[in-house]
Amino acid sequence: MGASEVCIQGGLLRDMYLEDYCGMLEQIKAEFPGIHIHAFSPMEVWHMLRPRRNSWERGSGTGQNSIGLEEALRELRRSGLDSMPGTAAEILVDRIRREICPEKLSTSEWVHVVRAAHRIGIPTTATMMYGHVESIEDRIDHILLIREIQEDTHGFTEFVPLPFMPYNNELGKKLGYRKNSDLDNLKVHAIARILLYKHIDNIQASWVKLGKKLAQTALCCGANDLGGTLMEERISKSAGATSGEYMSPSEFEALIRGIGRIPKVRNTLYGDVP
Repeated sequence: MGASEVCIQGGLLRDMYLEDYCGMLEQIKAEFPGIHIHAFSPMEVWHMLRPRRNSWERGSGTGQNSIGLEEALRELRRSGLDSMPGTAAEILVDRIRREICPEKLSTSEWVHVVRAAHRIGIPTTATMMYGHVESIEDRIDHILLIREIQEDTHGFTEFVPLPFMPYNNELGKKLGYRKNSDLDNLKVHAIARILLYKHIDNIQASWVKLGKKLAQTALCCGANDLGGTLMEERISKSAGATSGEYMSPSEFEALIRGIGRIPKVRNTLYGDVP
């Protein structure tokens, strides 16, 4: 079907270690040497660092990593990793993270992994999951932290605002299954464009989460990218997204031309595709 990228994100499996992730990359590249592998969130990379002797519990035993972060990232790159999703970011404010994702990385740990990836030449995306318990100020702080990292590393390819999907999860139930308004979603994309101007060129509207019509409108409010079509997607769908997984190139083109823009196909790293 002409896929150009495989994106891999998964659970933090007890019996998966760095060599297992490297083996996965190597097997994919062996069969599809030309495909771009966009894989492993900072949370998964942190998980790979745990020493076997400490088993599953993070922070047990000596707390020392069995392998250094940069060394692990270099192993992943040698095995075929081309870029990383900057997910597991949620809101990069520890007060919020303690409430919505206490088992995930702290803000400083997320930043540590992303900076290390950029340092050794692995580009990443940057995301923000908004619309739950955070304030407007928390959103601004998150975006400004992304900008600060980008000023130092120039390693982010795009910024992707991700509206919280409230269904089929405990946080959404606690919040009464409240969804963001369309206006709020558009404001987030617009403010991201303003704050990241001259730092991150690409603001992506997630058509899977926003829906096709609102994603099209977001192209008039700061976004310049619709992401890509998908052949399999489970995260958004399981949380109540209804926009589907596959959108044909002709439908992408119609959405873009429908607001007077010129469609352009790009690869994962925003290079031109003939």
